[in-house]
Amino acid sequence: MSRTRSRAVVLDQACVAAVDLARAAVEENVRPGDVGDHLGVEGEGDRVVTHYFACLDRAYRGWRWAVTVARASRARNVTVSEVVLLPGAGALMPPQWVPWSERLLPGDLGVGDLLPTSDDDDRLAPGFTETDDDSDHQMIFEYGLGRARVLSPIGRDRAVRRWHSGESGPHTPLAHAAPAQCSTCGFYWPLAGALRTGFGVCANEYAPDDGRVVAADHGCGAHSEAAVLPHQVEPTSPILDDLSYDTAENGAEPDLAGSVDDTASEPLGHS
Repeated sequence: MSRTRSRAVVLDQACVAAVDLARAAVEENVRPGDVGDHLGVEGEGDRVVTHYFACLDRAYRGWRWAVTVARASRARNVTVSEVVLLPGAGALMPPQWVPWSERLLPGDLGVGDLLPTSDDDDRLAPGFTETDDDSDHQMIFEYGLGRARVLSPIGRDRAVRRWHSGESGPHTPLAHAAPAQCSTCGFYWPLAGALRTGFGVCANEYAPDDGRVVAADHGCGAHSEAAVLPHQVEPTSPILDDLSYDTAENGAEPDLAGSVDDTASEPLGHS
């Protein structure tokens, strides 16, 4: 196997000497004083050379003017092919372009806004791929009455990682200070399907996550068993025994021994 050898580019001396021509080409399109010193040349091919000049414009610090000149075969005159502004070492560059679909953040979608999904979105799968133990459920999809696309395993795993590592997961100060996990709370409503064991919905109107998906190992201070109030016993009216009672005159002490017959102490047969 033979190696491919790249032939070194031989600089054309006529193109290398065309510094003034290259500078004049730049000065025709920019303000006076924006073209700095000549920085050097670079061979692009046979009889093709690029001249570099410093850019003195304060808005383009670190950039440089690049003027490509060429000469036809057996011709004496050198002509200008193109003039461009290229970034150099330490040039101020714009941030890397990111598609709009990747710049969206939660809460950016407003009233009336539409968020389309591509046909090859890996978070979704065709509806017929969803399996269920219920045979009637599959029959609905065969007749075309079900959803066109459902959540794919990739989309499900992304949601699990996002929910578990977010504000409704176990790694938040609110969850660390909670007396117990959401899985043991009476207001925790588990999700259906494959996510039932790991996630649910909070149904406590006083909890900060009311109506939101929370991890089973999340928690907050509104746990149903955090502090159970003691049972309140209502006071009752005093019980009055009206079957037997003693009467006493005003200012007289009741005769506690009145119920005992004094004659009972006398012997029998005494007259």
